[in-house]
Amino acid sequence: MPHIVCHYSVPQDMPPLRDLLLALHHAAAATGVVKAEDLKIRALPFSDYLVAGEQRSFFHVSLYMLAGRTAAQKLALSVALREILSGLLTSTYSISIDIRDMDPDAYKKRLLD
Repeated sequence: MPHIVCHYSVPQDMPPLRDLLLALHHAAAATGVVKAEDLKIRALPFSDYLVAGEQRSFFHVSLYMLAGRTAAQKLALSVALREILSGLLTSTYSISIDIRDMDPDAYKKRLLD
């Protein structure tokens, strides 16, 4: 169920996007807070953007998951994701992580059999 949504600036010097997404997948799963088989990860590039009023590179991650994790668990996820990205995106000006709780009563999904 957890969703990782990435927003990033283009152009920017970075490894292949698939490698970044896999690194995020492994880092999130390694925390034990989320299960690898439940993760959904996607990324959206932005060519029009401003950071602090200038066109500076950024990579932002929003992680959405059902409410119920502790503050310590969310912190562990945030730190793990920031650390992996910091090592891979060494020339990116801004790297940010946002952990969001989803209302388990309002969240609905459908899976094919």
